[in-house]
Parts: sequence; C-alpha cells; structure tokens
Amino acid sequence: MKPVTAVIIGGGLRGYAAYAPKANPCTLKIVGVAEPVDYKREMCRERFDIAPENCFVGYEELLSQPKMADLAIICTNDRMHYEPARMAVEKGYHVLLEKPISPDAEEIYKIGQLAEKSDKVFSICHVLRYTKFYTKLKEILDSGRIGRLVHMIQSENVAYWHQAHSFVRGNWRNSKETSPMILAKCCHDMDILVYLIGSKCKTIASMGDLTFFKKENAPEGAPARCLDGCPVYDSCPYCAPKLYLHSALRDWGLENLFDIPDTSDENIIKALQTNQYGRCVFQCDNDVVDHQTISMDFENGVTVSFTMCAFTNENTRVMRLMGTHGEIVGDFDNNTIKVHDFVTDNVEEITIGPAALGHGGGDAGLMNAVVSAVQGADTNKSSAQESVQSHMMALAAEKSRVTGKTIVMDEFVAEIASRCNK
Repeated sequence: MKPVTAVIIGGGLRGYAAYAPKANPCTLKIVGVAEPVDYKREMCRERFDIAPENCFVGYEELLSQPKMADLAIICTNDRMHYEPARMAVEKGYHVLLEKPISPDAEEIYKIGQLAEKSDKVFSICHVLRYTKFYTKLKEILDSGRIGRLVHMIQSENVAYWHQAHSFVRGNWRNSKETSPMILAKCCHDMDILVYLIGSKCKTIASMGDLTFFKKENAPEGAPARCLDGCPVYDSCPYCAPKLYLHSALRDWGLENLFDIPDTSDENIIKALQTNQYGRCVFQCDNDVVDHQTISMDFENGVTVSFTMCAFTNENTRVMRLMGTHGEIVGDFDNNTIKVHDFVTDNVEEITIGPAALGHGGGDAGLMNAVVSAVQGADTNKSSAQESVQSHMMALAAEKSRVTGKTIVMDEFVAEIASRCNK
C-alpha cells in the first residue's frame, strides 16, 4: 500500500520526536514542515529528508501552498491550534491535532463542528486510548468480570520534578498564556474516563489551588535563580541544576526544551543562568494549581473521584474501578492490573509487559492507528467530535473550581454552542 504523506506544523518536541518518528517508516513519509525556530526546522528537514522548498517558517505559508500531503500533524503551542487546524481542514488535509484542542471553549466547539462536517480523519492526540494498558482495562470492564461499574477513583500523580519543570518554570505555568492545568495536563484523564465508562458526564464539581509554589513560600534569602548563591541549594528538591542534570528530565529532549543543540553538562549549566528553567520555583510568574480534585456524575450512574497532585514521587496514573461483582486496581506507570473477584475471592495479577516509551506506547499506537485510518481502516479511537467532551469537562471543572459551583454539563455546553451559533 502506498505510504501516507504528512506535513508537520510545529517542529518542537512533539512534532519532531514524540509523534512523527513513532509511525512505521514504511507507512508514513514526512514531506513538509512549518517551524519558526531555524535550527528546529533544520532538524526536521534532516531527520525526515524533507525537500528544502517544503520547509516553511510559518503555518500560514505552508497551508497557502497547493495541498502537498495527505495528513497535517499539528503540534503548535496550545493557543495556536485552532487556526492551522481550520486551514488544514479547509485545504483538504486529514488532521492529527495535539491536545488540548484549544484553551478556548468556543474554539473547541468549532473544531468539533469542523470535524463533523469533514469527510477526512480528524484525530486528537489522546494517546492513552492507544496503550496496551488502557486497552486491556477497557477489555476487562466490557467483559463484565466485575459486574456493573459503580465508582472510579483516579489519581494523576504529576511528580514534583514534572510540576516544577512544566507547570512552574515551563511553558504551561501560566493559564493566561496557555491553558488551565486541568486542561493542559488532565484532558487525557477526562478522555480516558469517558472511554472506560462509556457514558457522558452529567455534573462536575471541583476544588483546588496553587498552594506551595508562591513567593511567600520562598526560603529567606533565596535569589531569583538557583545558581545565584541560593542558601538552600543542597536541601531544595526543586533546585534546577539537580533536576536537569540528574533526574528523569535529562531524558526529555533538552535540546528542544532549552533551544540548544548541544546538551552537555556545561551547556545546561550555562543555559540555566539565563533561561526560564533556571529560576527559583517560588519566584516565577506561574498561576496554575498544584493540586485539584474533581467529583463527577455520569449519565449511566457511575460516579468518579479524580485527584491531580504535584507532590508525588512517581509520574503516573493509578486507579481503582469498583463494580458490583469485583474490583480493578491499575497502575499505569508500572503496567500492572489486579482484578479481584468478589464471588471467588480470587485475585488475578496482570502485567501488561515492559513499559514502552512514549506514554506507555501510546504515541506509537496513535500514529499507526491514524495512518491506518487515513488509509481507510476503522482505527481512529480519538476523533475530534468525541474529544470535545473531555475538553468541555476540563473547562467545566475549572469553572467549578473558580466559582465554587457544581456545573451541569448540558447547560455548560449549550451556553457555549449558543455563542458559537449566533
């Protein structure tokens, strides 16, 4: 079968490393890129052997050309998703759009409408649906082994180092510039709840705050940067040099995060003296929460208690699914599922296999499924139309957190639809 051709719009960490390379190279060929940062654009050109004339600075320029590929992979910043997605659909591309769809409720709704009217594949990067772990969890639930699902407890353990990097110092630290954290980090969780439960959310209530990463909690005498003589340099778990030289963050593609092609220790230290990641975590311009809880009620009677917290060691998702005849306990990071049968009192322990890189193998699963869908197979598990629901849930949760009110989802969505359809 002829390979699917694609263009990358946004050649950062997601476009360059997380998605496009994970597809089978025999089935996907990258033929164009739009990326404003020169060296990132050049990295894409070299990695995917893209013709120089198909390398563009901006998405507007690429999408004003005659259609040059089957698929547009859009991995721009959160607030730059809607316009290239709209233009790509109108140009006749199949679309794979990085999550979140948008931080703007009206743009999310409009994307759902665009996708519904289009005859092309329009998929959102809800990679968890494509992992072996959640596929197995869904299979067990649908088999009826634990009877009727009644309640779920899900915890998004962000990890202290991930919070410091992405949501205090990093690109998703300020909701006015990107998205509320519950959308940026947890639209994945909202989506997987919808996937597992198989029903629409009816009501949603949320509480949470930014409690710790604030100026008033800075140690006495702490400078604006960790490398400027911090008095608690040795005892602070959020010390930037420690995190970027000796933690999991070292493997996150620092050449893209720091905009430096050479990530030697010397260059990382040099970058931390001037870039945003070298700042004291108590003296940044962050405003997103560091802990939040959500209570949800679904139309089929299932209730959910969800927690997101920065102050964990592991960066994982853990869950407990409670049914009338049994219970499931899952740990995504450790790839383990336990099924307890109330009738026999047996406990089956399932190990999915060694954890795959890229969201537990979800990145590769997503890419191969989308490529197959473009070729005509029924493999798209994360259509934009369905993904709109999880995004609306996240925005409703944020509204509830801010206002202190329980949100009725039908009313929340209807209000957005009325604004869009005026």
